[in-house]
Amino acid sequence: MKSTVLLLTCLLGVATAELSAQTQQDSLAIKQAALDYIESQHQVKPELFARSAHPRMVKRTFWTDKFAQKEYLRETFTDAMVLLAETYNQNGDKFPENPKKEVVILDVFDKTASVKLIADDWIDYMHIVKLNGKWQIVNVLWQFKDASTHGAVK
Repeated sequence: MKSTVLLLTCLLGVATAELSAQTQQDSLAIKQAALDYIESQHQVKPELFARSAHPRMVKRTFWTDKFAQKEYLRETFTDAMVLLAETYNQNGDKFPENPKKEVVILDVFDKTASVKLIADDWIDYMHIVKLNGKWQIVNVLWQFKDASTHGAVK
């Protein structure tokens, strides 16, 4: 009797999870938001970043104050990232010829998603939300693969 109840509970849990799972269209749109985020810098196309990020997006990382030798939380916002996309790779020398841009959808529940973007030198963890039918990045937590470079002058 206990195993029957357990089996029914598991089946109900799977059925409930499937009701809130993403469609293939959602998966493609979530992945595209993450790709637009990184490709805006690769291709010097700020419009890609603007369409991928919510206007109130916040991007954070830890940073080290080299004088005080203390770590702190550093924040960047959508407007600054759009400006970065306009200028960062203007000379075409900031990324390899075929830059790495692996997008892993970690979880989707209804209108929210967690995504991991693996780039050449860093990792971004993103929260993406579906507002008015459009998937947009609202939070980013990132770090260089070499954490010692956080705060180093390049």
